[in-house]
Amino acid sequence: QVQLVESGGGLVQPGGSLRLSCAASGRIYSIVTMGWFRQTPGKAREFVGRVTWTGGKPSYADSVKGRFTISRDNAKNTMYLQMNGLKPEDTAVYYCAAVKEYSATYDYWGQGTQVTVSS
Repeated sequence: QVQLVESGGGLVQPGGSLRLSCAASGRIYSIVTMGWFRQTPGKAREFVGRVTWTGGKPSYADSVKGRFTISRDNAKNTMYLQMNGLKPEDTAVYYCAAVKEYSATYDYWGQGTQVTVSS
């Protein structure tokens, strides 16, 4: 099993920045990809971006491209989401998730962290 814990959410003004963290524990060696998703009430969960755990460039949804950056620190088993130029429409609960080896879906999910962009 893999446990994921997000942190770093909060209230920020439009145009501001936040950095989310996702700390992984447990069977870290089984992770091949980690991703960020977000969800607002009444809407489907939305893909934000993802990165392979062993290397490669992150990929992003068009809605966040150029504003959000995913990075990882394998030594700390942590993935980050740097969010700049935040807009009110970025308000959501943000989740990190992980794909395990040989899987075609995201198998593990964190509990989510609220991001609110408002003046």
